[in-house]
Amino acid sequence: MADRILVVDDEAGMRDVLGKILSAEGYLVAQAGNGREALHALEKERFDFVLCDIRMPEMGGLELLREMTARRIPGTVIMMSAFGTFETAVEAMKSGAYDYVSKPFMSDEILLTLRKAQEREALRRENEYLRSEVGRVFRPGDFLYASPAMGEVVRMVEKVKDYDATVLVTGESGTGKELVARMLHFGGRRGEGPFVAINCGAIPETLLESELFGYRKGAFTDAKSDREGLIEKAGEGTLFLDEIGELPLSLQTKLLRFLQEGELRRLGDTETRKVNIRLVAATARDLEQEVGEGRFRDDLFYRLNVIRIHIPPLRDRREDIPLLARHFLDRFSRKFQKPGMLLPAESLDALGEYDWRGNVRELENLIERCVLLAAGREIPRQELLSIWKRGAPTEGGESPSFLVRIPIPLDRPDLKEAIREVERQMIRLALERSGGSRPKAAELLGISHPALLYKVKAYGLN
Repeated sequence: MADRILVVDDEAGMRDVLGKILSAEGYLVAQAGNGREALHALEKERFDFVLCDIRMPEMGGLELLREMTARRIPGTVIMMSAFGTFETAVEAMKSGAYDYVSKPFMSDEILLTLRKAQEREALRRENEYLRSEVGRVFRPGDFLYASPAMGEVVRMVEKVKDYDATVLVTGESGTGKELVARMLHFGGRRGEGPFVAINCGAIPETLLESELFGYRKGAFTDAKSDREGLIEKAGEGTLFLDEIGELPLSLQTKLLRFLQEGELRRLGDTETRKVNIRLVAATARDLEQEVGEGRFRDDLFYRLNVIRIHIPPLRDRREDIPLLARHFLDRFSRKFQKPGMLLPAESLDALGEYDWRGNVRELENLIERCVLLAAGREIPRQELLSIWKRGAPTEGGESPSFLVRIPIPLDRPDLKEAIREVERQMIRLALERSGGSRPKAAELLGISHPALLYKVKAYGLN
């Protein structure tokens, strides 16, 4: 929908010129000859922007602006004047104007100012939406579930959210481990502090230590200045270490020392720093097995495993599927401005028949595609299955898979190189399936967007 603009100026010629310029750019334009007329129009209709002259008979621009503020009339105001001074501009901005333009002006100047104002308004609306989502999603009482298993998870979060005991969250990829960590943080006494999340498997080992612990200027070649690490950034809040099983053994030792002593030392520094955090760790691996095979320190495991919260896979809590599907449908239909979309019972039954190896993340991605691609408000079973790019679930609940082929020299079977080739092909597949969208590809792969950017650059992928 085109933005509505009210042009307020006592010169009819100026109003007409601006009206033609703005109409040609697709804006819906109305006019007023002074502030009093403008106020009357603003009380009857809603305008996105007001282009207003400062000096006018009966009611000037600054007085109109103050009246709009007092009466809480929405709209972004841009002031204009042929008698402008620096003091006038400052007064207009202090009174609530977005910007100030001096007459005479070029048409491009007005259009550029409006575009900047539009961008600011879009960012403001997005920030309001995100703040409301944070406040809504991260309250344990609003956590969506219908299954007894997830009810037990929420009860455990309620019990331990206000304590500083370390929590280990386990479960398959895509089950919602970070969401549980955020519930612990935002629902507990540390909720006003920072929440810092890092995926231990997403950052190269050579960078991970400096990211976590920070460094002093000159500690290594690119250390141009002092920098605090993510542990320090989480001070008085919560540090969430996702995929803790990927942490190299050398850093496991350093993390254990920090957890025991509550202090750290930046790379290249001689000074120790006290840092007060609550640690929540998460893993999709079996850490007991990792300990038994020597890939994870047993003393660090015992330090992390004070409180364990296990999130069952979605296939083991099928009661949650309809609730989550409707929730995602509502969220994405609002996001993409397609209100009133529906999933009939037959479509929900189809979702319930699938095993969801990607868990909640896979369900969320499917519903987003359905909202974008569905022909009408209702998404019947056949349309759902046609949008479902992997096809309808088979009898065993499995969907067709992508075959990864890895050339392995028989004289030198290099395991690391084979793993890199699998990763490269998986990233290429995710980028193809997401239409080149890197944030979407990161969601499909179950890694963070920065982690994907590291890997795309490392493998030279486009």
